[in-house]
Amino acid sequence: MFKHILIPVDGSPTSMLAVGKAAALAKTFGSSVTALYVVDPYPFTGVGADFAYGQAQYLSAATAEANAALDAAKKAIEDAGVPVTTVVGEGHAVHDGIVRAVESTGADLIVMGSHGRRGLEKLVLGSVTQRVLGVAHVPVLVVRD
Repeated sequence: MFKHILIPVDGSPTSMLAVGKAAALAKTFGSSVTALYVVDPYPFTGVGADFAYGQAQYLSAATAEANAALDAAKKAIEDAGVPVTTVVGEGHAVHDGIVRAVESTGADLIVMGSHGRRGLEKLVLGSVTQRVLGVAHVPVLVVRD
């Protein structure tokens, strides 16, 4: 039914629940799987050159966070017996990075958590999830905790 499942992760417990659901679906349907972490490469845009020093530290920390989240997702998916590809995507808005990844990977299903861990966004139906639901042109399975 689904040939390629995209799993946006952020390292939160809810995204790891989505990883488990996606792995089970992939095993059932024989789907290929891509785990994705989206990083904003230029969070300081428009605040002046004084923050250029902080840019390198931010990118280093963001890459480390992405790798940790993707490593955890990869382990969980592979432990379920499903091969997985991991990708660090970029986007000023996380939902844009997810939509671009759908297009570049050919995914026909997105499985993601209902809430992430990004600041105030964790207090409501994840605003990233809400935006993905509004713009994605493939089905989105939202996993709640």
